[in-house]
Amino acid sequence: MRRQFLTSTTALVLLLGVGNAYAGMDEAKAFLDKEIGPLSTLDRAGQEAEMQWFIDAAKPFAGMDIKVVSETIATHQYESQVLAPAFTAITGIKITHDVIQEGDVVEKIQTQMQTGQNLYDGWVNDSDLIGTHWRYQQVRNLTDWMAGEGKDVTNPNLDLKDFIGTSFTTAPDKKLYQLPDQQFANLYWFRYDWFNDEKNKADFKAKYGYDLGVPVNWSAYEDIAEFFTGREIDGKKVYGHMDYGKKDPSLGWRFTDAWLSMAGNGDKGLPNGLPVDEWGIKVDENSRPVGSCTARGGDTNGPAAVYSIQKYLDWLKAYAPAEAQGMTFSESGPVPAQGAVAQQIFWYTAFTASMVDAGAKAVLNDDGTPKWRMAPSPHGVYWKDGMKLGYQDVGSWTLMKSTPTDRAKAAWLYAQFVTSKTVDVKKSHVGLTFIRESTIHDKSFTERAPKLGGLIEFYRSPARVQWSPTGTNVPDYPKLAQLWWQAIGDASSGAKTAQEAMDSLCGEQEKVMSRIEKSGVQGDIGPKMAEEHDLAYWNADAVKKGNLAPQLKIENEKEKPITINYDELVKSWQK
Repeated sequence: MRRQFLTSTTALVLLLGVGNAYAGMDEAKAFLDKEIGPLSTLDRAGQEAEMQWFIDAAKPFAGMDIKVVSETIATHQYESQVLAPAFTAITGIKITHDVIQEGDVVEKIQTQMQTGQNLYDGWVNDSDLIGTHWRYQQVRNLTDWMAGEGKDVTNPNLDLKDFIGTSFTTAPDKKLYQLPDQQFANLYWFRYDWFNDEKNKADFKAKYGYDLGVPVNWSAYEDIAEFFTGREIDGKKVYGHMDYGKKDPSLGWRFTDAWLSMAGNGDKGLPNGLPVDEWGIKVDENSRPVGSCTARGGDTNGPAAVYSIQKYLDWLKAYAPAEAQGMTFSESGPVPAQGAVAQQIFWYTAFTASMVDAGAKAVLNDDGTPKWRMAPSPHGVYWKDGMKLGYQDVGSWTLMKSTPTDRAKAAWLYAQFVTSKTVDVKKSHVGLTFIRESTIHDKSFTERAPKLGGLIEFYRSPARVQWSPTGTNVPDYPKLAQLWWQAIGDASSGAKTAQEAMDSLCGEQEKVMSRIEKSGVQGDIGPKMAEEHDLAYWNADAVKKGNLAPQLKIENEKEKPITINYDELVKSWQK
């Protein structure tokens, strides 16, 4: 599969004659014929009109060498290997699109922020940094850019309202700071075939007294994990859960990516809890962070957060393969496709492409349809209706103020090209990371939906809005995010209890926020630390104001388990 992909890419590059001086409509038509065809929400005349706009807008920048960067996922590899050469051929702007590890992207953007040195002209940078970008004011806000300096290079057919993720890239000042390029969610993954097996269903009902189905809450997830662990299916022992536990940077996003909110940490609010978000960081009425620990009204070390860590530890030990404890994110990712895992509570839809290719035969039927499905994540005992229910990664185009204007304009043209209606449907078929409403509802995805295990149904469902990235409460994502894997790694290794790990984490987060406050670098939207009181004081204060966090400990954290039939769930969305 991969060899075929590279071969077709090479053919396209040769066909387009990258590097020649004859950029224009002939190259655009060759690209549309070879690469796009009918896979677009625009008809051929609309595609050509959009390409003509890019050709005309790019003329002042022809011959420039522009560098952009993004993290390593299939969507960005497609942009780098196919769309960048096509854009170069069509416009004459030479694009180098580097694809590097996510941690390296964050490190490099920090370097450009700190030094002002223009490392890249355009960045596909997680929207998790929205609070950072808004407070430091080192990136161009796109609202003003598109109306002002960048107006002459802003596609009149961009159609911002068609993007599903702009609420995540808009700051409290109501300005858009980043343009979504790819999105994927973390959902619940399960073996649909095993859940519908009559013997499994009968045995589960006999043991637990309710129907085997998609778990709505963590209590049911735990029962299902227990039921399948050690059970023999098709002659081999299987596991009821999969996760990873190595003290490694990848352990950090396992938790910053909304794990605490799935348990019920923070307050109600979409896309993020207010005034306390899913990191447990509280802000005041002016969006200034005031604390992370319960002693300042935060919730990073509150009962809901500690419960979320304890459940993670318990399930990893009891229901996952023994080797999972020593695995990183990338090592654990392929395990469910090997066919011995019944369910996974924290599973990124970015894995979908690899779950439906030839290498995943163990979890595919003979006709290519999956033996598995994805569904909404179950929630913990502290969770209340109106809270977010999971994480959505939104890699988004970001233009730094330190990038010279002409270079930023050329990079902005490329950013719009790879997110344009002309190319978005085809790009989405390759990477399955949706950004446009029109693409999600394209007939080609209606036809492909049965082979994607619920991905299309989820993105077309009303439930989708409960999945969102890190929000604007986090004042410096790069500095704070790196604290998580170290603190939780101590709990995973057994060096600290869940409570001790979260006490340490909230304390370290407050040290960083205090330093930012003292420096004054974020002005009147930076942290302003609150006075300290006990948990009961801040809980009473929250309740008085109609909020939740920090919640008091629930004595019985094993609530009544609830499951739902997957097919009924999907039908309810369609109604």
